[in-house]
Amino acid sequence: MRRVRELITVALVGLFARKVRTALLLLGPTIGVAAIIAAVGLTDSAKGDLKRKVAELGTNLIEASAASAFGSQNPVLPTDAVERARTVVTVDGVSAVRELSDIVVTPYEEATEKFEVVPVPVLAADAELPGVLQVPMISGRWLDPFDEGPGVRSAVIGIGLAREFDYLPGEVRSIVLDDHEYAVIGVLGQVELEPAFDNAVFISFRAADDDFVEDDIQPNKLYVRAADGTESDTAEALKVAVGLGGPTEVNTELKSEALELASQSDRQLQLIVVAMGLLAIVVGGIGIANVMSISVIQRSSEIGIRRALGHTRGTIALQFLFEAIVVGVLGGMLGVLTGVAAIGVGVAMAGWVFTLQPVLVPGGIILAVAISVLAGLYPAVRAARLEPLETLRLG
Repeated sequence: MRRVRELITVALVGLFARKVRTALLLLGPTIGVAAIIAAVGLTDSAKGDLKRKVAELGTNLIEASAASAFGSQNPVLPTDAVERARTVVTVDGVSAVRELSDIVVTPYEEATEKFEVVPVPVLAADAELPGVLQVPMISGRWLDPFDEGPGVRSAVIGIGLAREFDYLPGEVRSIVLDDHEYAVIGVLGQVELEPAFDNAVFISFRAADDDFVEDDIQPNKLYVRAADGTESDTAEALKVAVGLGGPTEVNTELKSEALELASQSDRQLQLIVVAMGLLAIVVGGIGIANVMSISVIQRSSEIGIRRALGHTRGTIALQFLFEAIVVGVLGGMLGVLTGVAAIGVGVAMAGWVFTLQPVLVPGGIILAVAISVLAGLYPAVRAARLEPLETLRLG
């Protein structure tokens, strides 16, 4: 027992007496473990936030869009598409929109030249859209039957566009759509399931028909809320109900699937960063082997004296292996702390919920120790093979 304590003391003194060398040894395990912890923790935190958003927004929002029509480059749905969608018994709510093209949106007429190169989506929408999307109004109100009246030019803008145009809540404000001035009556909140809406302008179908559409206006998209658990069946039923008897093909998409795809891409990024972390640990292990091999030569006199005093080759090898274990433990602990700090900074900046798998903490330390021990085997064996007389030549 006394010999073990002496061995540990000698190993610790050997490490901390050479602070710069020890710091270099710690870099590899620290960087590698930190990269792995941060990559897994940040992507898990992002996935947790994604799951929270899906739980809040629901997985039952379906987008039904016109896919094709004979000889038409801008396919549209039937005029009565909303009524057709409501015939599907599993539909809880439905709203129609029409995406309008080639409209220049500016905060005021004098700014047209600045903003005409910025593509701002303009959509005709009905009164049900915020309810179906389950998105609140940040300011003002949504379009209502009054805005469907003749000559009424009212617009609701997305929260992103409101920020870009420096809109103040409650401000009496207008925007220009081509040559037509529209009064801003409200700001729609952030639409997680349809991010393009954050920078869009919404007007009534009547205003769109009067100012921008030559023929009778028809929707080209429906947003549908299905009963929970019936999303797939409802999506298939909508294709038949909306497109039946017409030339238009109807495509449907579950909007929550976009978030799930984002989660998968985060997973791929996680694997890439974890692989980079493992590479850093392996490179760090090679560095440990190199530095400790040089240390064997530099400490040859010490090894020779200890051999002359009766220390066995096994004792010398254990000393160097123990130094490698200490490097692994310290490097692993520093890596875990650095990785956790990186997760904390990341989730604070992104507004996520901090998530860290408990197994990562001991796992990171064990991985660092394993790499350090493997890297320390060759220097330990080399030190153990040195004979007292040989150390005089090396020293």
